[in-house]
Amino acid sequence: MALSANLFLRQHQSLVMTPQLMQSIQLLQMTHLELMSFISQEVEKNPLLDMATDEGEQAAEPRTNGGDEMSSATQNESSSGEEGGGSSASLDSEWYEPGHGNSLNDRLDANFDAALSDEGTAIRADAPELLGQWKSMPGGGSESGDSYDLDDFVAGQISIRDHLNQQFPFALAKPGDRLIAAVLTDHLDEAGYLRVDLREIAARLGEAPEHVSAVLETLQGLDPPGIFARSLSECLSIQLSQRNRLDPAMQALVDNLELLAKRDFCSLKKLCGVDEEDLIDMLSEIRKLNPKPGSGFENTILESVIPDIDVRPAPDGSWRVELNSDALPRILINQNYVTAVGKGSKASDKDQAFLSECLQNANWLTRSLDQRARTIVKVASEIVRQQDAFLRYGVDHLRPLNLKTVADAIKMHESTVSRVTSNKYMLTPRGLFELKYFFSVSINSAEGGDNHSAEAVRHRIRTMIAQESADAVLSDDDIVHTLKSTGVDLARRTVAKYREAMNIPSSVHRRREKRAMAKVAAI
Repeated sequence: MALSANLFLRQHQSLVMTPQLMQSIQLLQMTHLELMSFISQEVEKNPLLDMATDEGEQAAEPRTNGGDEMSSATQNESSSGEEGGGSSASLDSEWYEPGHGNSLNDRLDANFDAALSDEGTAIRADAPELLGQWKSMPGGGSESGDSYDLDDFVAGQISIRDHLNQQFPFALAKPGDRLIAAVLTDHLDEAGYLRVDLREIAARLGEAPEHVSAVLETLQGLDPPGIFARSLSECLSIQLSQRNRLDPAMQALVDNLELLAKRDFCSLKKLCGVDEEDLIDMLSEIRKLNPKPGSGFENTILESVIPDIDVRPAPDGSWRVELNSDALPRILINQNYVTAVGKGSKASDKDQAFLSECLQNANWLTRSLDQRARTIVKVASEIVRQQDAFLRYGVDHLRPLNLKTVADAIKMHESTVSRVTSNKYMLTPRGLFELKYFFSVSINSAEGGDNHSAEAVRHRIRTMIAQESADAVLSDDDIVHTLKSTGVDLARRTVAKYREAMNIPSSVHRRREKRAMAKVAAI
């Protein structure tokens, strides 16, 4: 068979993942902090973009000459005809209240503060004799002291390392020992435990392992008690030793914490050689100890969760689903700058190309943010519609829901719904919930009625166990029968799986613990 070259003409379609399309998908699943970081980087790179707050917009007015600076909505309307060309940057009330008009303060350029202003009336100081001292304090520059800020007087939090470094000169006399102590301090975890091999540290510092162990023994006597422990057992032993309570019986108890976790009090009495009353006293002593001595010095800044969606009851009995204005930054495109540079005759072709690229990127960013916000509102509105009973009556009425149900209802792909619900939070009258919380497995009804949500069933199990007494502890079979009487068809192994997932011990361990607690309370 002879080989020959032929020329064929074919036509086909394919979806090309452009960098901008990939970035739009990434924007959809970004958290609030990630989105703010990304937009800050874009604003820094693009001279046509500005991040605006309420104060920032007022400050930008003189520069825009009467409002020539266009928001992303105006820019999108003039530069693109594609769907979703509205502005996510200049999100007004219509954005956050779909189907509702703006509030009175938004429609009118006035508010109660302006109507009831105290202009022309001097503010009298409550303590004129202290006004001079007040001005000398941080933030006390105004006559009335209104600029006073409590943050100026908040003491800085001391970290665990700073706290230990203050004690090293009193506990260690040699500079070499302090160096070893500093290295060991760097390996402390957030709980104050030392998670490192001492032989590694000794080899790295060129010291004998015995010398490093001696320094560690000295460090374990510092404050807080239990610091530099290498295990929970050692941490409790250090604290008991400093309290002069580490006798052989207590040491045997600390060495067998796994039996204590299982509530196997019979085996503990044999190992410790004590009777039941002495064991109860020892358990009370253990409960007074701190298993995480370093937690009080944790200097990690905890970021509060900012809800992306705010759900409120509407006057007509429905629910208002609104975007949280704090969860989405406002972006402005400096159209004044575009016009000024575009009209300049001295602008080179390279400058014009750069400006055109910046304008294209700015338009793309505002359209992507707009589409992201609209998609979040659409998914959240459908979730609220599906979980109306939960919002009204509580977790017992949480319906089983999956991504496909929501995706089919809003005519989107499941992957899009999955990205929207990842790390997004909804503030409801029932509390703050992640959007993923509303999706749970369906459990069949025992009477052929509506299915039950797995989360609602777990809540029922948790409630039943919390209400049981020491004389009537429910076994897994008892829970199965109780649930079946309420219309929930669940297997015993599923109940055990849910119970273990909620860190609830078995009925045997719960019975032992409740009886022990009852005896402690009686004493």
